[in-house]
Amino acid sequence: MECAAKGRDNNCVPGTPKRRCGNCGAVGYCSLNHQKLHWNDHKEECARFEQQMQRADLLSNLPFSFSKVTYQGCEGQSLRCSFLASIGVHLKALWKLECSCCTVADSLDSNSRLNDGWELPCSLCPCSEPTNRLATYLGSWEDYYQWRCLPFNSPVALLLHWPLTVFYCVQLYASQRSVSSAVGKLYIHYLGPEKELLQLAVFGELRALLPCVQLNIEFFGPGVPQARDGETMKIDTYVQCSDGSCSCKSSCQERSIHTNSVVTLKLHNGFYHDKFRYMDARPQLVIAPNAGIAAYPSWLPSIKLINEMGVPAIFTDFCEEAAFLAARCICSVTGHPLSIPVNPFRQPLVMEDQALYLPCYSNCFIFGM
Repeated sequence: MECAAKGRDNNCVPGTPKRRCGNCGAVGYCSLNHQKLHWNDHKEECARFEQQMQRADLLSNLPFSFSKVTYQGCEGQSLRCSFLASIGVHLKALWKLECSCCTVADSLDSNSRLNDGWELPCSLCPCSEPTNRLATYLGSWEDYYQWRCLPFNSPVALLLHWPLTVFYCVQLYASQRSVSSAVGKLYIHYLGPEKELLQLAVFGELRALLPCVQLNIEFFGPGVPQARDGETMKIDTYVQCSDGSCSCKSSCQERSIHTNSVVTLKLHNGFYHDKFRYMDARPQLVIAPNAGIAAYPSWLPSIKLINEMGVPAIFTDFCEEAAFLAARCICSVTGHPLSIPVNPFRQPLVMEDQALYLPCYSNCFIFGM
């Protein structure tokens, strides 16, 4: 967190900003002088920030015991680091990028990491086929955990927000077009992947969520390493638990239950508007998690392309302000205003070290075109 008026006439007071805007509480300042200097810039957004701050309790209303506890770790250690260390997964396997100790740039390589496990006992993770096939609409983490027979102290939602957000987008797509999401082939283009490139194994959970669908997801983005451009992977098992005697270790058994339940992933290095000509098939749905559309001008030609294609697209972002600015950018292309509801499958730990005090969660708000 830095002073919002950093770079103005006077140097900032050293350290974390101690003052906040008295109206919205979302913006931090190092001094009263800098707060006054910044008012002309801030006054247009202040009332909007105030409304967004009022939704903090709604966004934190999650069923998980771990999302309500403050963990005490080593000095300088973040909340995430402390929590991950407390359950023994800090910097391990799929959990490697869930805190700031490791960066995407330092970790991406040619290893698809599809063999990484949960590093958790089977009682805390979905490592095998569900007891019952999904028969109803999933509208919350409570629904999912109850269906998968998971206790609410299981931390797997920290990683499963990726495939569950994809599934939620598929449900929205199917409901708006009065088609079934349960059968057939489905082609999804997934834009702007970053840390999820090191967590691709969790997308295998879509096998349980869409058991009769031949699901093909193509990832497009500059975050895909050049060495992995064009790489194709097939996921026909679930992420394994840490119990040596668990049935999830028998891959043959997994494959025999749903022989057609395979998720195919393909990676493309580059911006969507530059790479779309290399598509294997026209998408039925475009998804862009944590897009940051307003922050990156490179999104504009991709949005124009999607609009010209007439393909439904669903975006998410970390905080309501980012989603508001993104929706305004999209509206400038389509001419249609967008609603911005909360994603019920947002990641259940608040993001740390943000530029504002606004409530911020990965895949928090969802909006579409």
